[in-house]
Amino acid sequence: MVAFQGLETKGSNGMTEGTEFFTRGDWRERLDHIVETMRELSRQTDPQEMVRLYSERMRAMMPRSRFVSITRRGLEPPKYRIARTDLWDDQPNPWTERHKLPVLEGGLMGQLLYGDDPRMIDELDVAADDPAAEYFAGMRSLVAVPVYDEGTALNMVLFMRERAAGFDPNQFPEMVWMSNLLGRATHNLVMSAELRRVNEELDRELQTVAEIQRSLLPADLPQIPTLDLAVSYQTSMRAGGDYYDIFRLPGGKWGLLVADVSGHGTPAAVLMAITHAIAHQYPGAPSRPSDMLEYLNRNLADRYMLAGTFVTAFFGLYDPETRELAYALAGHPPPRLKHCDDGTIVSLTGPRRPPLGIQANMDYPASTCTLREADQLIFYTDGITEARNGDGEFFGPERLDEVLHNCHLDADALIMTVLDAVRSFTNDAPMEDDRTILVARVTPGTAHMHTHTTAG
Repeated sequence: MVAFQGLETKGSNGMTEGTEFFTRGDWRERLDHIVETMRELSRQTDPQEMVRLYSERMRAMMPRSRFVSITRRGLEPPKYRIARTDLWDDQPNPWTERHKLPVLEGGLMGQLLYGDDPRMIDELDVAADDPAAEYFAGMRSLVAVPVYDEGTALNMVLFMRERAAGFDPNQFPEMVWMSNLLGRATHNLVMSAELRRVNEELDRELQTVAEIQRSLLPADLPQIPTLDLAVSYQTSMRAGGDYYDIFRLPGGKWGLLVADVSGHGTPAAVLMAITHAIAHQYPGAPSRPSDMLEYLNRNLADRYMLAGTFVTAFFGLYDPETRELAYALAGHPPPRLKHCDDGTIVSLTGPRRPPLGIQANMDYPASTCTLREADQLIFYTDGITEARNGDGEFFGPERLDEVLHNCHLDADALIMTVLDAVRSFTNDAPMEDDRTILVARVTPGTAHMHTHTTAG
């Protein structure tokens, strides 16, 4: 038989034996104890250690003979686990060693836990065949404190004493309140640790994706006669969707490809890798810029693109002997061409065509220009011109042209000047999009070789 009573139960002993913490001594002494407890708990990052520390501090505040913590999380009624008890010398971690926790079914503990309410038992008399009889052995009174999660008592803490009516009902509300605050705090620690673990695992995966993606870019820019090349590649996240490539073609010609996948991060990096693979599977050598863009577009649109995704691209064919550049655009920002002999800056525009991957049967007509010695070609993605300041204003092609006024800069120095101007304009705000800039400076003879610059 069990004397099973609710919150209205009055303890027969009042405040005898060891007057309780909340009503004894000077209030300043009690406040100091509570503040120190809160300080210690706030330093904890391990939920297991937090519960142990709290248990020790509360034992001094509210004496007890035994406690048992039980949980029904992940179990069907009437099953439950013994999660923690001071009867054990070796306490398994209930969050990481759940398999070591005993699972019981029914009995008084099951009745209390699934009852979903606080309970006080002044006269505890547990049947010998109760599945949890060993945890009640020698105890005469009990309080059951539910710990709620989304409104349901998924956990419960049982405090017991060896004498009958061993708990003061006036303190019971504070026990429920404080135990639930601890339960919420430990739950937050557990979720924080799990989130940290998942983020670290995800970050490792993204780092691998970024390394694979960057390996698809040219490790070193090739030596192209009459062109001094340099490039900067920056991603707004671990991996990005910008792409540049340079192809050696028959007859001494070179192919220049700059592309930008819509979106950011891993999805864009995957589509960038697909674009790279398609470009390198082109059969033979493109004789016109249109050939490459139409080949990319057809394969992307037919096989790989999802709704709302696309790839902007510039592809040019450069002949070092004639310094002629034939090029075509697919929704990509037109490169800037700076004539350093007269200081003019022109935009390499052409027939307007949509980005790659939107419509399979699309033509991309080519345009042609002849470069002069000391000309500067600036290829870029919209992460440069669409960088925004605190007022939401874009950096824009006009500001880019202002930065390009100095004709005495080599390719590397010109890139650094542009990037410094963008960072100054945005006040070093986090990048919202990937930024790629490729500069080709026309030289009188053999080109210099530059290792490309990358930054996260």
